Amino acid sequence: MQESLKPARDGNAGKPAAEDRDARRSSSFHLQNGSLVNEHDPIEGEYVPPQPGEHKPKPKARGIGAIAATLVVIGAKFKAIVFFLLQFKFAVVGLKLLAGSWTFLLSLWLYVVFFGWRLGIVILLVIAAHELGHYFAYRAYGLYARLPVFVPLLGAYTQGAIAPDLEQDAYIALAGPLTGLALAGACEATAILTGDRFWYACADIGAFINLFNMIPVPPFDGGRVIGAVWPGMWVVGIVLFIAAAVFLHVPIFLVLIIALLGLPSMISAWRGNVDPRAAAMTGGARLRVSLWYLATIAALIVVLGQAHGAMPSQGLAL
Repeated sequence: MQESLKPARDGNAGKPAAEDRDARRSSSFHLQNGSLVNEHDPIEGEYVPPQPGEHKPKPKARGIGAIAATLVVIGAKFKAIVFFLLQFKFAVVGLKLLAGSWTFLLSLWLYVVFFGWRLGIVILLVIAAHELGHYFAYRAYGLYARLPVFVPLLGAYTQGAIAPDLEQDAYIALAGPLTGLALAGACEATAILTGDRFWYACADIGAFINLFNMIPVPPFDGGRVIGAVWPGMWVVGIVLFIAAAVFLHVPIFLVLIIALLGLPSMISAWRGNVDPRAAAMTGGARLRVSLWYLATIAALIVVLGQAHGAMPSQGLAL
């Protein structure tokens, strides 16, 4: 059959084949119902030129369709996992951003050196979650904010634009402890479900750090919140801070550093300088901020008490 497709080089060699085709075509015409009908079908192996306007159908992109169908099936099977991960998109984005911060990496190294790798990582993640709460609160109000800056062995801070009113400023300050409360509660729930006391230790550390940060005196978040309600309460905060430092045996140099950080705000309030935004704080706004402040403290005390009570009396080696 392959030889029949080759063109004849000699004119006489190709003649019988041509005559045979002409005979077949001429015999295909006959009368049917008074009309001349051509029943000729292409002979097998014979080249038939395409007719004008005739196009060959293009092959379908089966490969792309198969890939798309596979992705749909995978997405249907694992949609629950995808949905679960999307709930933590802010945490994922935050950790991704913090991974490039040299202050974060330096703090991580120092905490691991001083407290061991498990306890060091727990402390740093608690601080990171707290600061990311402030960061995303700024962004939620449409305010500019920088990524948290970590101060090794002292904590961290987040700088942002000034809120237009003190109520928003108080909620931005509360966002850190509230995030820490949520993290401590999640750790305690994990401990209850798994029975692993390590998670009780994580809840205990998280609740304690955030509760300490609620002391109503600058530079703590509690001082910023109370400053929006009544700056005169800072005097009570000073007493509470000194009592906590003595009870917890906080090193004197840390006490002095914290006091120096809060000193400018204290001096300003002592001189009678009032935040101009305070004039816009209504009684309802002060009440709302106060309730959020007290509720956060109460919830942190509950989590701290339950987590601490579930731990062994001799402590837990992390």
